[in-house]
Amino acid sequence: MKIAVVGTGYVGLVVGACLAENGNTVVCVDKDAAKIATLEAGKMPIYEPGLEEIVRRNHSEERLSFTTDLPAAVGASEIVFIAVGTPQGEDGSADLQHVLAVARDTGRAMNKYTVVVDKSTVPVGTAAHVRDTIARETTQLFSVVSNPEFLKQGAAIEDFMKPDRVVIGSDDQRSADVMKDLYAPFTRTGAPIMFMDTASAELCKYAANSILATRISFMNEIANVCELVGADVDHVRKAIGADRRIGSSFLFPGVGYGGSCFPKDVKALLRSSADKGYDFKILRAVEAVNDHQKLRLVEKMEAHFTTLKGRTIALWGLAFKPRTDDMREAPAIPIIERLLAAGAGVRAYDPEAAPTARRIFGDRIALCEKSYDALAGADALAIVTEWNEFREPDFSKMRAQLKSPVVFDGRNIYSPEQMRALGFTYFSIGR
Repeated sequence: MKIAVVGTGYVGLVVGACLAENGNTVVCVDKDAAKIATLEAGKMPIYEPGLEEIVRRNHSEERLSFTTDLPAAVGASEIVFIAVGTPQGEDGSADLQHVLAVARDTGRAMNKYTVVVDKSTVPVGTAAHVRDTIARETTQLFSVVSNPEFLKQGAAIEDFMKPDRVVIGSDDQRSADVMKDLYAPFTRTGAPIMFMDTASAELCKYAANSILATRISFMNEIANVCELVGADVDHVRKAIGADRRIGSSFLFPGVGYGGSCFPKDVKALLRSSADKGYDFKILRAVEAVNDHQKLRLVEKMEAHFTTLKGRTIALWGLAFKPRTDDMREAPAIPIIERLLAAGAGVRAYDPEAAPTARRIFGDRIALCEKSYDALAGADALAIVTEWNEFREPDFSKMRAQLKSPVVFDGRNIYSPEQMRALGFTYFSIGR
């Protein structure tokens, strides 16, 4: 199939590359000429494992191309994916100006029947707005489909190529058939393609991310209770995770969730619910718990040191999760800001997110090229992101570099017994 993907951010680039990998002819469109030039040169604007290889291979084999010319891309395509950003407004709602601008320009460029696919995360009712916007610009037949993405950063390629399910919101059979043909190669192992109305499809993404965020905040609350009553959250987590009604995923306590999806989607669902007169009390609590949890590690530091003024804290991990350079809503940001406000110095290391952190913090923190460099002369180490390279470090080297052997583990990656046996003063979450 001939496909245009408008937007070369995280979702658009992954979608375009994976569709090309399966033999489709895909053109990725972006108004940012510098980004298009970067992609044409084989360089990636984001870090995602496996993405660079797929982009380069399909670009070389001429299945994947990049352009700023949206009308030409739309005119040459049967399917147009809208994958532009929906930034969060001040009131928590999703800003649809970019989505509707693409819809308008797509309508003007259509020269035949076209399926327009909302791939951006959008509030319920967006498909109708997109349909109305396009209809004002063209007399061509077209369909608007909702096709939410369920990609995990750090595993996005596998998630797209081997999905748990594909959700298609369609109001006519012709577009449903087109989407079924498009996704059939990705679902040969039995993953379902779920067809539904556009409103239900749009709500699926918000509902999925909100329930995952709820599980995280719930376990963080349980971890905080464990500390008060002398229980071990690892034992509790394993016991409830063994219940088939619950399962073990997203039950790991830590310093809170972040990234481009959970915070924004929780806020958007809260806002859209409020707009309909509904107070989503559970999600308000989820958000409040998460905001507080991001500072639990600093509270532990303040309790241990009495004052953080003049202290130096080493941070391992800046990205909101491993295998990405994304720091949007990352717990590291409020942790660092609280440390700086308390008069502490910060030495930080992350395998991928240092350039992003430099744009956020400038020279207010020291960004180190190697993990052990961050420990030099620090009063304590705080682990904020659970990169694999932190799981089995040289503990003797850690002790030698740190001014005092104190570790605040925000991801519970070490054994408390082992750390104490090695001579560390060790703090974790819920243990």
